[in-house]
Amino acid sequence: MSSYSIGQAASLLGVSGETVRRWADSGRLAMGRDGSGNRVIDGAGLAEFAARRARDAGQGQDGPSHTSARNAFTGIVTAVRTDDVVAQVEIQSGPHRVVSMVTREAVEELGLEVGVTVTARVKSTSVHVDLA
Repeated sequence: MSSYSIGQAASLLGVSGETVRRWADSGRLAMGRDGSGNRVIDGAGLAEFAARRARDAGQGQDGPSHTSARNAFTGIVTAVRTDDVVAQVEIQSGPHRVVSMVTREAVEELGLEVGVTVTARVKSTSVHVDLA
């Protein structure tokens, strides 16, 4: 069974090590000790926590979003490049950089600009997964 250090868990969750420690100390994230006494997080427990955290992030003030796209990346817009018709929007979501091509009209209607918090929803028929 896989286990993760605080730093590894923080990197996977896109937060600081201190945040992971606070979650563990408050009981939100189960943490144990390895044979050397170091604090570790069980891989299955970390996966469940990450999935629960993602579900909770999808709950807006008006309740859950209604969409078939299950891959949601909430982040901050870091760049917007537009031309006459199309725009490229870059979003930083934790350790993930998401780039989307949308219409210029959509950028204007949504008020997308650097510093705005957004959620990128991704739906794909082909996703490749490699071991880290």
